[in-house]
Amino acid sequence: MAQPLFGQWKDVSKPVVGMIHLLPLPGSPRYAESVEAIRAAMLRDAEALTRGGVHGLMLENFGDLPFFPGRVPAYVVAQMAALAAELRRDSNLPLGINVLRNDGCAAMAIAHAAGAQFVRVNVLCGARVADQGIIQGIAHDLLRERAMLRADVKIFADVDVKHSAALASRSLADEVSDTVDRGLADALIVSGSGTGRPTDPAHAREVRGAAGGVPVFIGSGVTAQTIAQYLADCDGFIIGSAFKRDGNVAQPVDPARVAAILTRIQ
Repeated sequence: MAQPLFGQWKDVSKPVVGMIHLLPLPGSPRYAESVEAIRAAMLRDAEALTRGGVHGLMLENFGDLPFFPGRVPAYVVAQMAALAAELRRDSNLPLGINVLRNDGCAAMAIAHAAGAQFVRVNVLCGARVADQGIIQGIAHDLLRERAMLRADVKIFADVDVKHSAALASRSLADEVSDTVDRGLADALIVSGSGTGRPTDPAHAREVRGAAGGVPVFIGSGVTAQTIAQYLADCDGFIIGSAFKRDGNVAQPVDPARVAAILTRIQ
């Protein structure tokens, strides 16, 4: 990308961020493993993603269904901060934090404490209807917390985020404009309707055209077979399901699948 978000990406044309989907954390309904098992699975997937050639990692509390719509409990923040710090000690790749469903302030605090470089926020501006109800934008709080912490942490913001619907009809270009100009996002993410579902190339093209030079990442549904159709209309990729064994999001990362996708963009 013309203006790389991180120094490690200055010579990378299309950075690929690999998702680390945490097993259910203590306190969540499906928590069954020990904290040590969660940690081991995280490090296993991080090593497989790194070996496959990704340019960044993103840690997410994917197993914590059903998700809180906004702020998560302190125990979630504590567990994720400890895990993120462990991951930072184990890897020098840029690291992102996503606290589902929309606790960007917790993600910012975790990133700052652990030395991560970016956060993902599902609804930075506006409001969306999701399975958690109405999710409200948090830009007003998040940007002030970043300023207060003096945190050098970038904000990756979804537009028309997956697993949600708009409250009223609004053009994608207007949503992009507000997210960049009024929400002050550092990068944008465009995705399909749900986890692992393909992103509409026309949406990616429209978002990039309206982004005014802010980097645009494809956030779902990319595979070795489909990645070519996105290359002209994005600045990078965030990939989870396609990197897993058999393409199943519940399985461990398969380094061979990672490498197969990375070879398509190098």
